[in-house]
Amino acid sequence: MTTPPPVLVVDFGAQYAQLIARRVREANVYSELVPHSTPVEKMLARKPAAIILSGGPSSVYADGAPQVDPALFDAGVPVFGICYGFQAMARALGGEVAHTGLREFGGTPLNIADEPGVLLRDLPADQSVWMSHGDSVSTAPPGFTVTAASPGARVAAFENTEKRLAGVQFHPEVAHTPYGQEILRRFLTGIAGVEPTWTNEEIIEEQVRAIREQVGDKQVICGLSGGVDSAVAAALVHKAVGDQLTCVFVDHGLLRAGEAEQVEKDYVAATGIKLKVVDAADRFLDALAGVTDPEQKRKIVGREFIRVFEQAAREVAAENDVEFLVQGTLYPDVVESGGGSGTANIKSHHNVGGLPEDLTFKLVEPLRTLFKDEVRAIGAALGLPDEIVWRHPFPGPGLSIRIIGEVTRDRLEVLRVADKIAREELTASGLDRRIWQFPVVLLADVRSVGVQGDGRTYGHPVVLRPVESDDAMTADWSRLPFDLLARISTRITNEVPEVNRVVLDVTSKPPGTIEWE
Repeated sequence: MTTPPPVLVVDFGAQYAQLIARRVREANVYSELVPHSTPVEKMLARKPAAIILSGGPSSVYADGAPQVDPALFDAGVPVFGICYGFQAMARALGGEVAHTGLREFGGTPLNIADEPGVLLRDLPADQSVWMSHGDSVSTAPPGFTVTAASPGARVAAFENTEKRLAGVQFHPEVAHTPYGQEILRRFLTGIAGVEPTWTNEEIIEEQVRAIREQVGDKQVICGLSGGVDSAVAAALVHKAVGDQLTCVFVDHGLLRAGEAEQVEKDYVAATGIKLKVVDAADRFLDALAGVTDPEQKRKIVGREFIRVFEQAAREVAAENDVEFLVQGTLYPDVVESGGGSGTANIKSHHNVGGLPEDLTFKLVEPLRTLFKDEVRAIGAALGLPDEIVWRHPFPGPGLSIRIIGEVTRDRLEVLRVADKIAREELTASGLDRRIWQFPVVLLADVRSVGVQGDGRTYGHPVVLRPVESDDAMTADWSRLPFDLLARISTRITNEVPEVNRVVLDVTSKPPGTIEWE
């Protein structure tokens, strides 16, 4: 994709680094993440429109704590420091950072100075912001105006508009700072002078041009999973090259109720895409027979998917001489696969991938620069059905990893019915878009005593796992209304004879993961 000069978000290990980049994009400005270890000359070689220094867990005085090269501030590029980035910026420019002992965490009152500067002008003189710091800036660098203070930070914001430099001790990127997005927007447009041109229409136009230039008159293939990423990627490619694209949908028999039909009928009706459907449910279920280990399930589903897709792709290629393969890679995938020290392999990836080397297609990745919320917006702009655009993330191995125990046809049917009830009630409540993901888990190897009708039962428990998240890196359990949970529980225990108990998972991530397996 041809992109405008980026706003680079320098990641100092912040919990919210990706969120900063997303908030910049919400201001219609293109942004990218870079690790703090990136040399200044490499950052400047990208010709950034501005640079934002993120927060981080370190103290600027700790041994080995990341620092900011002062050369960054001599390059004429606008810079905005946040939390740790604010302190590192102050220190590099000749200010002072002190161990005051006045730590601030969470909602904190902010008092705006008589000279509010560009960032805080005309905002409430007293407001709440989200703080998370131990050290604080005690003296602003020479030439900077202090524009705000808090009880634990007498320098909570400063700016030097002549040099186009500014910073804040608090986190403007989080929702707990009510005016945070406006403050961020004012830095981008008011201090840095960046034009807000990163819009859905511009993204689509640029991507269509890029795809046409890359593909030319060649044939393209795409594996549709039923999820939003592959659906939007395929729709973009189809808009660019039309019938040069053929999609392959491998129905592995592990989808939720109605999802296979949605891909085969609704998606094709909305896009006009050529679709090759492979019904491979028996093959996958036979391969999963007797398997209970979750990692083995993932590997089996991934292996069988590769084999089925490989055969389908060769059939399509034999007819059309396919040269390109579409993948729904998103920007967080690119960031995470870029490595970085200290990352742990929690489990194999939710999505099937790793196509064989002898499928020598060239990749088309039209979503490679986008976050999930941007992908949804692009899908809506392309006219895709809401049921696809707003579908919750779903693991590549499907319901196989939401059955704790062996995967069988009977157990899949039990879980499908329970899952369908939960989704129906969530939709009826109008809370679909508040929830990031809502796994329904069948504890197939567990039974509990119950009473249904006049008899004693010995049925399976079902676990409800509704979570809220921005990017799935962290998540918290969703506080759904009790009456909604009660309706779901009553319907499942009434309508699914094999289930006599419904429980709610109230674990955040970390320590738990979103999926159980």
